[in-house]
Amino acid sequence: MNKRLFILLVLLMSLSLIGIIFIQAYYINSIVKNEEQQFTFNVKKALSYVSNAIEDKEYRDYFQELEKVIAEGRQPDTTSIRGITVYRQDDDANELIIYRNRILEENFRIPSFIDIGLNSVSISRIFNKSETNVYSTNTIDGSLNYAPEKSFLRISRMTKLEKENFESLYREDAKRTPIHNRVRKTQVEQLFKKKLLQDDIDIDFEYAIYDKDLATKIQSENFDFEYGSTFGIPIFLDYNDQSDFKLYVNFPERRKFILSSIIGMTLLSIIFTVIIIIAYISALYQLIKQRQISQIKTDFINNMSHEFKTPIATINLALDAIRNPKIIHDEDKVKRYLKMIKEENKRMHAQVENVLRISKLEKKELNISKERVNLHDLILDAITHIQLIIESKDGYIKTHFNASKHSVLANETYFTNVIVNILDNAVKYSDNEPKIDIYTESIGKSVILKIKDRGNGMTKSVQKKVFEKFYREHTGNIHNVKGHGLGLAYVKRIVDDHQGYVTVESEKGKGSTFTIKLPLIT
Repeated sequence: MNKRLFILLVLLMSLSLIGIIFIQAYYINSIVKNEEQQFTFNVKKALSYVSNAIEDKEYRDYFQELEKVIAEGRQPDTTSIRGITVYRQDDDANELIIYRNRILEENFRIPSFIDIGLNSVSISRIFNKSETNVYSTNTIDGSLNYAPEKSFLRISRMTKLEKENFESLYREDAKRTPIHNRVRKTQVEQLFKKKLLQDDIDIDFEYAIYDKDLATKIQSENFDFEYGSTFGIPIFLDYNDQSDFKLYVNFPERRKFILSSIIGMTLLSIIFTVIIIIAYISALYQLIKQRQISQIKTDFINNMSHEFKTPIATINLALDAIRNPKIIHDEDKVKRYLKMIKEENKRMHAQVENVLRISKLEKKELNISKERVNLHDLILDAITHIQLIIESKDGYIKTHFNASKHSVLANETYFTNVIVNILDNAVKYSDNEPKIDIYTESIGKSVILKIKDRGNGMTKSVQKKVFEKFYREHTGNIHNVKGHGLGLAYVKRIVDDHQGYVTVESEKGKGSTFTIKLPLIT
């Protein structure tokens, strides 16, 4: 894939994901705001309901006091009687049926019973009397005496002016009454709970009534006025809609209650968003990984082609030389060229074997038998494979065997190859004469093997990838160092199979130190 196209795709995918997350956050935030607005609306509605209910109850209580005054038996100032009488003659039964309905209206003028400045209030008490009498036509003497069957007492409505005067003076009188005598705590609590439950608000609340911003006795134990989170409404308004009293309420768990209403949807949204993010990161990681693998494989093919190019060219030259009539009869030269062909063929075969061996290790198809071996002996054996090359470059290799215990469970052939591969790398990546030191030491139940060189070294980024298959430090099209990125990958897999681990410490231009830790056999 083209690099620019790959970057564009990643950028578009990232922007899309960020957009989805932003929309989810905006949506959730909008829902929270709507829930807060609905909660505020319901609370203010409840406050208005409680305020009106308290005022109405007080007003009704005043009228009840008025009814008591009338019930005491005051004499009416004036009395009027209105009635109707209906006669019906039943000749067949020789009966006279009389229907009577009388209304007795007694008018009172009551002096102000609450000492609020009103001279008097006009009140009407009405009695309703109705009867039905049946008389024999033979016994009618002209006088009809009857007893009432039903009567009732009620307070008739005042005139509009009288009502306005009464309400005005009632409010003035109420102002002089202490607030704790006008409202009860239980009354406020019960009214609030009732109204809030109607709107499905079932949480604890604190309330208070303030008089000119000063607390009164009407408040719950834990009420604490907080600007921005306490709701309030005037109570006991006068005719100018003004009042010195305010009813406040706040909810300590208001935020928790609002969030609880959308917690399910929010959690699902977060879970799905996290899944999308994880899937996106995983897909992006796989894309980058595949791109890296593609690049590594391309480099590997280039390196393998370069590695095979030299031995193939050497073999072709040797074959051409053998076919020369002057050389074909020279037995020594023929043997020499045949040996070259064999060596080059062996080298190509070894490279192919390395690739196949790594593949089998990854598939866990390579069975490595292990036995008790001496680590120092393995090191000395590996040195013999590389000694001549080091000496030809005027370098040296020194051993510092400090391990008092050095018996390990290992496969002699494979582990020797591990050490040879590390030593071979030390030679390859030394521009000057190779200088190598090998250290061993035993620590607890483990033995440590360190191979230190003074070669070119590696950067931090290269150290992180040096044990990956096919990886080689990128040098463009320059192939001044032979290899195909399998040697250290082989080292890592074999050491892991021996229940050990391998690390590298390096600094560019100052060399590298490979450390292998293996369990000891006690």
